Amino acid sequence: MIIVTAASGQLGRLVIEQLLKRVPAAHIVAAVRDVSKVADLAAQGVQVRQADYTDPASLDRALAGASKVLLISSNDLGQRVAQHRNVIDAAARAKVGLLAYTSVLHADTSTLGLAAEHRETEAAILASGLPYTLLRNGWYVENYTGSLGAAIAHGALAGAAADGRIAAAARADYAEAAAIVLASAAAPQAIYELAGDQSFTLTELAAEVSRQTGKQIPYANMPQQAYLDLLLNVGLPPALAQLVADSDARAAHGALDDNSGVLGRLLGRPTQTLEQAVRAALA
Repeated sequence: MIIVTAASGQLGRLVIEQLLKRVPAAHIVAAVRDVSKVADLAAQGVQVRQADYTDPASLDRALAGASKVLLISSNDLGQRVAQHRNVIDAAARAKVGLLAYTSVLHADTSTLGLAAEHRETEAAILASGLPYTLLRNGWYVENYTGSLGAAIAHGALAGAAADGRIAAAARADYAEAAAIVLASAAAPQAIYELAGDQSFTLTELAAEVSRQTGKQIPYANMPQQAYLDLLLNVGLPPALAQLVADSDARAAHGALDDNSGVLGRLLGRPTQTLEQAVRAALA
């Protein structure tokens, strides 16, 4: 039984979509806080179980009979380690055969502010004694392409990454990689450093947007504090705004770059290109 936590989220749904291509639906469990959000998965034969990262009893029920578990990291910034520990402890009680976790690129050495909670989670997984795989995902290209509408409307793409290169990949590529690991009969690697095949700067992203829209959309680089102020002014929650501004500033010094090609090799195909990502977002 393969159990995917946070299965109603953007990444979780894509993982299950890919698992359905590889294993029978009856062997997949979607673990979610609100089961009503995955009625469509239940209709496809996927088992649905209620699970809340803050409720250990629900996690025990959700992980019963699991052979493999994918722990998708919580989006509750500042609370993630405690929530993840609840899942890890439940997985240990269930004696799962593999615990996979969606971490962050180069978590052990990353300077990203968000990496600290991932490092603590990884340490808890190692301490559990469970067989594990760390899926160290790089930046999602959607983190940038998701806001292209605002950039086009305002005539500029804002950020604080200077000329730092960003090896982002599509969320769907990371999801497929997770499904490949979960569905494989062979023992997976302990750690995968996952990132897009071709890195880009935000200047290059702006140039590609300009090319595809026929409008001149320059990249406006800003100091980290000014970018943070901008994010707060447009309504981002403070914790998320801090994370985005910090990540951009760290990207200026290479924190989001990677040229290992691991993700493409795991997929057996090239990762989504910048051109494809922009085209998909504009569509």
